[in-house]
Formats: sequence, structure tokens, C-alpha cells
Amino acid sequence: MGQQQLLLIVLGVIIVGIAIILGIALFKTNSIESKRDVVINEGISVANNALSYYRKPTIFGGGQGSFANWEIPPQMVNSPNGSFTATVSPDKVIMIGTGNELVSGNDSVKVQFTITPSSVETIIIN
Repeated sequence: MGQQQLLLIVLGVIIVGIAIILGIALFKTNSIESKRDVVINEGISVANNALSYYRKPTIFGGGQGSFANWEIPPQMVNSPNGSFTATVSPDKVIMIGTGNELVSGNDSVKVQFTITPSSVETIIIN
């Protein structure tokens, strides 16, 4: 083989190697974004449950204008995608959703939800 052919083979191997590395990085990024979206969707469902509790009269098992005594439904605390914890006060709920997808090292996907009677605010932590 000529020197030019060997150079083209080496160049081709380098380009394919770079393409594989970029593909793996893009797949990982997409996987993290996908998991974050799933955690946000599940968190919004739990937040809607809290708002429903807030608006229901006590006679129907609600809080009648208060989040006090609301708990995350047991089937929603842990899911195949992550887990949720909540800090409840009478006027708001702060909930943290932790996904089971690692972002880097030991850091998982994390999203904070602040639930008030008029809104649900979502903050991406990780």
C-alpha cells in the first residue's frame, strides 16, 4: 500500500472514532433530558393531587383551603422513574423529585416543585 492510502485509512479510523464518541455523548444527554421530563410530568401529577386536596372541603377528605395534613399518595412516592419527597405547610408544598438517572458522578436528576394555591413552579436542580 502506498503512503497516501495508509494516511486515508488512519484518517478514516480517527473520524469514525470521533463520531462514535459524539454519538455516545449525545445519547447520554438525551437520556438525562428524557428522564428529567418524565420526573417533571410525574411531579405535575402529584402537584395536581395536592391542589385537589387544597380545594376540596374537609367533609370530602380535603384540606378546605389548606395543604396541612396532605401527603404524597403512597403509589406516587416511588415510581420506576424516581421518587418524591415533600415538605408541607398550610399555605404551600415544596416537593423534590429525584430521578434514578445519574447526571454525573453520584448526582441524580432533581427537580423542585413549589405548589401554592394559585400556581405550580418548577425548578430544575440537576
